Amino acid sequence: MAPISMTSFLRNLPKVTIVLAGVTVLFLMYFRSFPSPRCHPSPKWATGHTNKSLVETSPSTIAATKKPNKPIVLLWFWPDDKQFDFQLCKDLNINSCQLTDDRSLYSVAKAVVIFHKAIKDDLSNLPTTPRPKFQRWIWFNMDPPTNTRKIPGIESVFNLTLNYRRDADISARWQLTSKKQIDKEYELPEKDLLVCWIANASYLNTSTEASYSYYRELAKHIKVNIFDSFSAKNLKGENYFLTISKCKFFLSFEDSVHPDYITETFNGPLSAGTVPIALGPPRKNYETYFPSTSFIHINDFPDAFALAEYLLKMDEDNAAYMEYFQWRRFYNVRRHFNEENQEFAHAVCQACRHIALTKEFRVVRDLYKWYLI
Repeated sequence: MAPISMTSFLRNLPKVTIVLAGVTVLFLMYFRSFPSPRCHPSPKWATGHTNKSLVETSPSTIAATKKPNKPIVLLWFWPDDKQFDFQLCKDLNINSCQLTDDRSLYSVAKAVVIFHKAIKDDLSNLPTTPRPKFQRWIWFNMDPPTNTRKIPGIESVFNLTLNYRRDADISARWQLTSKKQIDKEYELPEKDLLVCWIANASYLNTSTEASYSYYRELAKHIKVNIFDSFSAKNLKGENYFLTISKCKFFLSFEDSVHPDYITETFNGPLSAGTVPIALGPPRKNYETYFPSTSFIHINDFPDAFALAEYLLKMDEDNAAYMEYFQWRRFYNVRRHFNEENQEFAHAVCQACRHIALTKEFRVVRDLYKWYLI
């Protein structure tokens, strides 16, 4: 074949240029027609507002942006201003995220934990920059519905919930774990008190709450040893568990009655080797989380007098009393964090675990319709 002359090449050059230009235009039109990735909804008030303190690039932000080894979880508010050491999560074998309270890391945080009680009514202390596509906002609230303030405007802002309830996205409660092998019979701590309760001593004769009313009826028939929650110094840290371990029974009375609302007032005596006497949701709700033979429920008896008679009988029958600890051969129970500033540490650590293990999220359409029913 004869070689193409320079004259022929120059004559066809405009045609080739037109064809290449057309292909380029068609490619750009096709590329721009692709749908953008679906992302989490941004807060309604975020559009058009910029919080300079959240978008300035700091050295820590640059370091996190380069190549984070673990997902960053930002604690936006310290719950009730109680600051704790994030290293506590390691005590729970949780080391799967980078927990921080540094708001300059907002733009690279995979999740932001927002404590409900700290939100202002006008929402002015929430993040004001648009939420990144990959970021999840976690509604954090450990109060029961009756103690939860309704804040207009946050009903559909969050896409994860952190709460004590079983149907929360992240359930924050202390749970039993199965032992790898059946253990020998439980060695009971030394006991010198029959029935104990931690309560505000100034409320004992005046409060109309169900827990105080039931206590007053029970105290007519059996001695209840009271530890004043307001002034007692031996109810913090390890001393708390040592104190209640000396009691055979403990009044685990909740201050609100709601499904799944079973707090440390139950976990404390259970972990210390004392039998909890529950006043709260129905027995079946407790049995969802704990063996039926590990506790007493006030509804097991027709009245406080019948309960008192039973407790006095158990005080004389050690073999029957020890039946309440047979479950310990099969399960482990962990003592909850009991220092005042550690109250919310366990829940925050559970958020860390969840974010590291799953990519799932949901848009909470109506937060209050779910929680305040």
